Amino acid sequence: MKPKAAVVGSGIAGIASALRLKAKGYEVEVFEQNNYTGGKLHSFRRGDYRFDYGPSLFTMPHLVDELFGLFDKSPESYFQYKRKESICNYFWEDGQRFQVKADKQKFIEEAAEAFDEPAKHLSDYLQSTQRKYELTSSLFLEKSLHKFSTYLSQDTVKAILNLNKLHLDDSLNEVNEKYFDHPKLVQLFNRFATYNGSSPYKTPGIMSMIPHLEMNYGAFIPKHGMHDISQSLTKLAREVGIDFHLGQKVDEILYENGRIKGLQINQEKKEFDLVVCNMDVYSAYSSLLKKATPPKKTLDQERSSSALIFYWGINKRFKDLDLHNILFTEDYSKEFDHLFNKKYFTDDPTVYINITVKDVEADAPEGSENWFVMVNAPTNCGQDWAAQTTYIREKVIAKINTCLGTQIENHIEVEHVETPESIEAATSSFQGSLYGTSSNNKFAAFLRHPNFSSKIKNLYFCGGSVHPGGGIPLCLLSAKIVSDLVPQA
Repeated sequence: MKPKAAVVGSGIAGIASALRLKAKGYEVEVFEQNNYTGGKLHSFRRGDYRFDYGPSLFTMPHLVDELFGLFDKSPESYFQYKRKESICNYFWEDGQRFQVKADKQKFIEEAAEAFDEPAKHLSDYLQSTQRKYELTSSLFLEKSLHKFSTYLSQDTVKAILNLNKLHLDDSLNEVNEKYFDHPKLVQLFNRFATYNGSSPYKTPGIMSMIPHLEMNYGAFIPKHGMHDISQSLTKLAREVGIDFHLGQKVDEILYENGRIKGLQINQEKKEFDLVVCNMDVYSAYSSLLKKATPPKKTLDQERSSSALIFYWGINKRFKDLDLHNILFTEDYSKEFDHLFNKKYFTDDPTVYINITVKDVEADAPEGSENWFVMVNAPTNCGQDWAAQTTYIREKVIAKINTCLGTQIENHIEVEHVETPESIEAATSSFQGSLYGTSSNNKFAAFLRHPNFSSKIKNLYFCGGSVHPGGGIPLCLLSAKIVSDLVPQA
């Protein structure tokens, strides 16, 4: 009889974990409190407009493709995507605009001209980001940092010998200021701190490896939108015999004498040989593992930023916008000071606009666009979000009108809003943080919760709140790490 595994939560990491465990010979069941799979990676409709609810950036698609390969399935028959020729459009209030091309050499040449920056500064910087990634990826991203065997590898020794090249004692902003003369280029590369919900003025310089992921692997868009990632994997999972229990809230993870026994759901105990928890780890200890001693030092870490998102159906097409667009604040340091210290919005936020209809024609009516308009937000600490939403909506509209020369309020046909409070309620992410803990200190990678429990045998953790972090690629890597820790059935 095959051993039985349960996965709590069907976010992208939970689905990927379920698939990997199935490939290792386990009978797998997934329990999800919502009536849909995908966690933050799902979609909804408002009128004639379709919106992706959460993550909007798709890179490193091979991490999705290889899940189909586990079962000798062709990824293309389930899931199709294309590589974007341009990665992101940037706008400043003084009228300057810049489009980052996916072709690295084109980017260097065009950025050098646009910002009057020596091309060598750009090429040297991108080479350094690649070096950091190559030195650390196998250690920080692909293995558990909480297993002694990880530190016995040649890759670890190589990384330790090159610590001076990783900029652990500098902030990301300090690293960027060392390479670039133009403040707008510094700001452009500082933005990558937001990819894990951190501040460029606090997160260590090693995070400058993030641009390498985007510029080396590229930015992609699934044929049917971002939610197609989770839905295609759900389809595969069901085909290979993984059972999904939707609308099934787990009450408790059961264990006895330091070993997993199963789950309790609606007063019923279900036996399992191992459990993978895809729930936000803070919420998991407070609701599912109440009898366990929580890792206080880990759970007390500063949370990552959250988001305030306006989903707008816009009855106009904007040719100057693409899939990814950034409208920068005039004072980036002030914005992050407000986010992490004052815990409310600055009066001049950076605005991100994602428009999938640029590539997915069915997402909006002809002549219209589906705008996902996001500003970085502080975590939910009891703020008056109704008042904050009214305040920031006015600032966002003013920023858009200034940068695009429009009156966007006249073109909004439909609207839906998500705040840190509603994100927390919908996803069980503590305080609405998008990436679990922030990476605002040089030890952050080592302080994230491990992918296994050291006190409860056969209990594992995946997802954005544990190692190696948040975002689609890292969530998929967390599932891979769990799979490597679990023995073959």
